[in-house]
Amino acid sequence: MHIHELTEAMHRFVEAKGWYEPTSPKPQTLRNIAISLSLESNEVLEHFQWSEDQFDRAELAGELADVALYMFQLSSLAGIDLEQAILDKLKQNYQRSWDTDEVK
Repeated sequence: MHIHELTEAMHRFVEAKGWYEPTSPKPQTLRNIAISLSLESNEVLEHFQWSEDQFDRAELAGELADVALYMFQLSSLAGIDLEQAILDKLKQNYQRSWDTDEVK
């Protein structure tokens, strides 16, 4: 499955829950989705809070999936082609150098 297909599947889920409805108690605004993305990202950190060696792989996979779904939704609602943005960023990063002694 490609990013576009995963994004469409995510939209179908949100629509099925009624969260795109104007009267939804969970308004799907860019701001709200960005907040949710941040919160879910922090839930990934909880798996490593006290130990890097012991974590539940299935639970971590679920949290990473939540992060990806919010990322797909946010980019889609903002009109951003996430696949192209990733490719552009990788190209840009190949041109960068990360000097550990240099502080920016």
